[in-house]
Amino acid sequence: MLKEKLHIHFIGIGGVGMSGIAFILLDLGHKISGSDLKSSKITDKLKKKGVICYQGHHEDHVNGVDLVVISSAIPETNPEIQISRRKKIKILKRAEMLAEIMKHKTGIAIAGTHGKTTTTSMIGFLLEQTDFDPTVIIGGEGNNFHSNAKYGLGKYVVAEADESDGTFLNLYPKIAVITNIEDDHLEYYKNMDNILRDFERFVERIDSSGKAILCIDCLNNQKLYKNHDINAMTYGLSSKADFQAGDIYFNRFNTKCIVYYHGRKMGDLSLKSSGYHNVLNALASIAVGCELGIKYEQISQVLNNFRGVKRRMEIISENKDDIMILDDYAHHPTEVKVTLSALKNSWKNRRVIVVFQPHRFSRTKLLARKFGNAFMEADRIIINDIYSANENPIAGISGETIFNEVKKSEHHNVEYIPYKDDILPRLEKIVKSGDIVITMGAGDIWTIGQELAKKI
Repeated sequence: MLKEKLHIHFIGIGGVGMSGIAFILLDLGHKISGSDLKSSKITDKLKKKGVICYQGHHEDHVNGVDLVVISSAIPETNPEIQISRRKKIKILKRAEMLAEIMKHKTGIAIAGTHGKTTTTSMIGFLLEQTDFDPTVIIGGEGNNFHSNAKYGLGKYVVAEADESDGTFLNLYPKIAVITNIEDDHLEYYKNMDNILRDFERFVERIDSSGKAILCIDCLNNQKLYKNHDINAMTYGLSSKADFQAGDIYFNRFNTKCIVYYHGRKMGDLSLKSSGYHNVLNALASIAVGCELGIKYEQISQVLNNFRGVKRRMEIISENKDDIMILDDYAHHPTEVKVTLSALKNSWKNRRVIVVFQPHRFSRTKLLARKFGNAFMEADRIIINDIYSANENPIAGISGETIFNEVKKSEHHNVEYIPYKDDILPRLEKIVKSGDIVITMGAGDIWTIGQELAKKI
């Protein structure tokens, strides 16, 4: 399909996953246009590279278009989808277009409930720095790439495989990393059994000469490993893992550990990030690197220079031991827990203030109880109202739902501030020298950290 030069139109082009694919197709020589409800930094970048970006959706935007790519967030009532169907223009979902790109290269896909964006960026950077010249498509902006996508002339494409709507089953990778499997996107999957079933189907799509790379610390990955006859390598903190990390030491935004393979020391590893979750992301990258024949000394040197991904414990403002402001994309209870754990492990004596914005009514409803225990390592908590992500409201569900669950966990320093504009004045009253303030959520709560940084 992509051998001919096409005019490809993206509906919802401002999304981080959609724009990454748009960048790659533009570098492949296709004419790219797209529409989104509002302009953003992403659409500004696209325009600078020569993409035609429309604000808003209109039938005229698909005139002369050969192929349409849609985000899973776009409803069938969208006028551009409707006119495309009437004109019989071929429509692909984002993951289907990613699959088309992978057909022409050797795919390395990173799937899982948490950690896939950082792990994808880390593996992509590792291959770039070891002269594989990969194509990389990330669900976030990698700080080493200064982008969410990179086109390479090498044979590998490293891509984040999004399981949220089951479309990752369009991919047939040579290597598949599964970071973990948890109860998320239940508005689509309904229950954990359905989630596991799709991940089982995903590993069945790995090339017969390929390999699955699984975090064995995850109980659901253990089920996948035991119940399926798959060619797999494992990684984790457990002694059962093929690739294991031990003697882990955290100090601010630095981590040191020793990496073992089948119990034998491979070497030391230093990371410019904190948290056990980032150690696991690095182990996944090490496993991929070793599978591709890269020497451990090279791998460890590259990973030491990895600078992370935007909105993953991103420093907004830091002034020595004074107030530090961070931002993180965490929007699932497990992500909240591991991020707060990383902060407490690295800064044991500093007070942590969390400003959390729940993401989606459905996630809030289905995971409310788990959110109740997710903030135990925070000293103070502010819960904002829900960022809907275009979901319709659910009666009786709001940010107060999580506030009430946190109160049940007997955390005494939690407050519910539904209006975002009221959060900054409250922070100005309670934040003291030495505090760490972290905004958390997949919506627009990050703006609070930016505003606070300007104030102080």
